[in-house]
Formats: sequence, structure tokens, C-alpha cells
Amino acid sequence: MRKRILLLTVVVSVSLFSAFTLPKDELEEVFGKINDDVLNRGRAYETLGEATSSIGHRLTGSPNGKKAEDFAYNLLKEYGFADVKYMPFEVESWARDTVSLAIVPKGSDNFRDVEVVALAHSPVSSHIKGPIVDCGDGVEADFEKVKDQVKGKIALFNINLQSPENKGKKNLHRSEKTALAIKYGAAGVIIANAVEGGVLLTGTASVTGALIPIPAVCVSVESGKQIRKWMNDEPNLLAVIDMQNFSRPIKARNVIATLPGSSKKLKDDKIVIGGHLDSWDLATGAMDNGIGSFTVLDVARVFQALKLKTKRTIEFVMFMGEEQGLLGSKAMVKKYLDEGKLDKVQLMMNLDMVNNARGFNAMGRPELRAFFDEVGNKIRKIDSSYTNTNPNGAGLHSDHQPFMIQGVPVCSPSGSFPVKAYNCYHANCDRFDLIDKKQINNNVRFTAMMLYALANADALPTKKMNDEETKEFLIKQNLKNELIIGKDWRWKE
Repeated sequence: MRKRILLLTVVVSVSLFSAFTLPKDELEEVFGKINDDVLNRGRAYETLGEATSSIGHRLTGSPNGKKAEDFAYNLLKEYGFADVKYMPFEVESWARDTVSLAIVPKGSDNFRDVEVVALAHSPVSSHIKGPIVDCGDGVEADFEKVKDQVKGKIALFNINLQSPENKGKKNLHRSEKTALAIKYGAAGVIIANAVEGGVLLTGTASVTGALIPIPAVCVSVESGKQIRKWMNDEPNLLAVIDMQNFSRPIKARNVIATLPGSSKKLKDDKIVIGGHLDSWDLATGAMDNGIGSFTVLDVARVFQALKLKTKRTIEFVMFMGEEQGLLGSKAMVKKYLDEGKLDKVQLMMNLDMVNNARGFNAMGRPELRAFFDEVGNKIRKIDSSYTNTNPNGAGLHSDHQPFMIQGVPVCSPSGSFPVKAYNCYHANCDRFDLIDKKQINNNVRFTAMMLYALANADALPTKKMNDEETKEFLIKQNLKNELIIGKDWRWKE
């Protein structure tokens, strides 16, 4: 098997030398122009700062969400795109109102209030009181241990993996853990965050984007430890969860700007580059995902400012509804499937919480990774700080997922966040002061370079897979179980 993989790598690498009919140094010449433009005229940092200060959060379905959609639309028009459009879709809007969590010994009035936030798609109204069952890290093996105890009770589990027994296992998304709690009959969910310092995390507790039947809340890591100590010290401990939320069907809009391809042969082929514009409402979503979506907006600006021509058509997309269940990207993929246009999408590049790009994740496609290696060597001639570090692991829970499960090749820039910034994921500290101008500009210039190379290759090194190939790919990438829990596995078992 090792020999076969090595042989494949050699063949793909050799083929890259004929991937372009451009003059030998034209890529590097264009890369130099992109580099100069971003370093001297880049606007990602400034436009994200303007959006966070003038709009605030960008929750899908809220007035702020609509303002964000219009902001992106007008910005793309300002950059010179003739073809900018809204793609409306209907979603189940959700917004928080009030929530409280109290811990009390059975038969006592000694309530201990715990600071808490509601997780999205919890019920519109809920008042429950019941015993707490410690479900460890919330993976299926943990629920199996307490399956005779958890029914009708309130499940407490960690958002991350902490138990030595779970070391080396794959963690699950909070919505998948909640789905397991529902499967095992829990009446409510308390999720303990993993970030120290009293940080409260929000996010969806629904795998489908629809309301779930039980309330789900998040407490800090410190509160999680305290609740477990109380449970150990006092028998018959009860949790009381009260919450009120809002929910109704609304229309949200993806924003799409199209740069038409210039090649008669390849202009109907598309590369989609996108990032989700929406954010949660506890802060202004600067990191998640202002840094990704405003990188995409500035990459679009660069292509217009330099009047770059590409053989393939590029669609620059601002997705809405990602935080509530990949709703905007699912709507786009469904629309393209219904119209028979998905086969024209040759590649989807997703930017979600990408910072200080230093390479590109090929998402399980080794042939695409070889392309990134080769083009990355040219990028390094422009800036040697680009490390050309190109991972190759597929994952879920962002806007590439609907494309990937239909067989479309997907990829993403790869970089890193400071710990302080990453700890504010989905939290009330995700604000503009986390953003570093130099690092977001690295996103823009290196992403623009790679996008230009992809859009002008005579032949892309990877192609859309058929249904059977896609199924085997997802199994090989160890994604089947997660997709089944998330009700997104397309194949009958």
C-alpha cells in the first residue's frame, strides 16, 4: 500500500509541470502584484472593523443579519462587480430571550444560581426540574454507561474530551452530543465549556437547524466543576432550567458575486470561494467568522483591482445561516442540484476561522495537496515566511460540508490563532481587538494567489466524485458516524 501511495504522489507531482500553459514566470508575476496590492492597499482589516462597529453581531434572521447582508452586497458592488446577487432561502430563525439555571438539593429551597447561556434551537419555552446525571464527555460510550439512569433526567457533559478513557477518540460537535442525549431520553442538557476564566459559549444544539425538543444550556468550565463537586457532596441534587426564546420562519440571503471565466473551454466551470458572514449574538463575531468572510471580500477586491482574468468562473460567496446548521450552504447546494448545475462546481474553498494562512488543507485529496505544494513553492519566492504547510484531513461542521458530501472537492487555507483569540470562539469576547491586521492580510494575499492558480490551471488535479466514490471517501475519512448522528448521511444502511 505504501508503494502505491508513493507512486501516485510522483505521478501527480510530475503532471503539475504541464498544469499551466501560462508563460513560465507569469504566475510569479501575478503573485507579486497581488502581494503588493494587499500589503499597500488591503482593506480586510478596515472593512471588518467598520462592520463590527456599525452593525454589531450578525445573527441570521435578525435586523443585524440583514444589515450585514446589505453591507457585503454594497461592498462587492463598490469593488466593481457587475454580477452581485442575493440568494434568498428560508430558515427557522432563533433568538435568545431569558434563561436561568439553578441547582438545588431535593426538598430544599437552598437554590444556587449558576451563570448560563442558552444554546441555539432550544425550545421557545421550557421549564424543567430534575436530577442531574453526569454523562462525562458526552460521546456515545459515555451515554451507554448511564443509559439506565439518564432517561427523563438532565444530562451534564463536557464540550471537549477530558476522560482518560476517551483519550485518542474523536470528539463530537455539541449538537451531536445533544442529539445523543435526546436519543437516550434526557429531558435537558447542561454542557460545560472547556475554556477557563468564566467564558460562556453559545452555538447551535441542533444537528438539523430545527428546534430541538429539550432545553440545552452552556456553563463555564469552572461552573461545570462546581456542579460535579456538589453532586459528589450532596445526594439527590436537582437542576432547574427556565428559558424563553424566539423562533419563527424568516428569509435570509447568501450574497454572491461572480467573476466570469475568460476561457471558451472552461468558463462554465466554477470555483466557489466562500465564508459565513453570520455570527452569534454574544459579541460581534470578529473571529468567527469575520476574519474568514472579510478575507473573501478582500480577495474579491484584489481580483477586481488588478483586473485579473481567470479561465474558470469564480463565485465569491457570503453564506448566512452557517451557525444555525449550514443553512445557507445547504440551500446553495440544493439549488444547484435542482438546476443541474452542481457538476459545474469544480472546487469549493471555504474560509471559516482562518487566520494567518501558511498553507492549504486539501481535505483528504492527496492529488490536490500535491498541487498546493507545487504552487506554494512559487508563493515562497514572493514571501519566504509562507511555510507551505499543507495538511490533508477532512472534517465537518462548516460550509464546505454540503459540497463535500455531494462529491465536490473542497479545501481551506490553513493557519493558526493566538490562544486568547481561539478561546473566544462563540463567546462574549469575540470582538475586533482579537484581529491582527498583518495576519488577516496574510490570509488575503496567499488565498488570492492560490485561488488565481486554481482558476487558471489547464486541468485541476482533482475532480468531483460519484455517489459511490463519495460514500467510500467519507467512510475512509472517518466521517460516517458523525454524519449519521447529524442526519446528513445520504446512503441507506
